[in-house]
Amino acid sequence: MRRIKKGDDVIVTAGKDKGRRGTVLKVYDDNRIMVEAINMVKKHTKANPMQGLEGGIVEKEMPLHISNVMLFNPATNKGDRIGFKVLADGKKVRYFKSNGEVVDV
Repeated sequence: MRRIKKGDDVIVTAGKDKGRRGTVLKVYDDNRIMVEAINMVKKHTKANPMQGLEGGIVEKEMPLHISNVMLFNPATNKGDRIGFKVLADGKKVRYFKSNGEVVDV
């Protein structure tokens, strides 16, 4: 089980986008994540008339390392560390370390 999953609301803790919030779009196997509208770069693309692609400068998102983000805790309005615990019914869930609230419901 991963600490950060697709669809989670995260806050960036390091880098040029420090302090910004976004939603996780994709989690890669090499501990990188794609966050919506975070770590935007300009990519120069060549036109390809066969595929109908225009040339020019395109802005796109690039992956971040998972250590540079924290899960956003709505109760405290800050990023928070994540822990794991097993509930009485045997289900493994994530919880916020600061206040003990369960993330997965």
